[in-house]
Amino acid sequence: MENIRDEVKEFQIGMKVRNLRQDRRMTLQDVAEKTNLSKPLLSQVENNQVIPPLATLLRIAKAFGVPLNIFFEDECDDNKCILIRAGEQNARQKRAANVHGSQSYTYSSRAFGKKHHHMEPFDMEFFATQWSDELLVCHEGEEFLYLLEGEVEFRHGEQLIHLYPGDSVYYDSTEPHGYIACSSVRPRGIAVIYSKA
Repeated sequence: MENIRDEVKEFQIGMKVRNLRQDRRMTLQDVAEKTNLSKPLLSQVENNQVIPPLATLLRIAKAFGVPLNIFFEDECDDNKCILIRAGEQNARQKRAANVHGSQSYTYSSRAFGKKHHHMEPFDMEFFATQWSDELLVCHEGEEFLYLLEGEVEFRHGEQLIHLYPGDSVYYDSTEPHGYIACSSVRPRGIAVIYSKA
């Protein structure tokens, strides 16, 4: 998407990270030590120069003792029921894949505007087509993916699983895991992440 940077700024993840850090009177070095992320990366996240993958956001959330969904909440009053019509997702985040020179997946929150929720549902699209161990991530919690179209190769620990439309996986995300697209049709799915704060 050409306007991805503007959309991320509108979503204000960087500002939320900075506010959480400042509220806790932490330096970038403090956060770096708690997350095992570099100070330059954290600075780029705060300044909306880097679009953080979900695993990175989970590490940051854990360091601050907050749930992942805080980064996807609207600042407006809480709603007990959120309806998101087709095409109305509020933000699309791209996870960079350094070895591929482009993003490996995109994610769009399906719970934008709902505060204090325990699950984080996303639309997912998969772009990376060649495997690299740099695609592996791990973080606390559990994940669920239901594949809508296309085919993906899913790695979880020592397992290698080929997923087709209609297949789903539910897995412990503390194990290293990652996906690559392996069809001419760009794979799309619905993912749900659960992580205790």
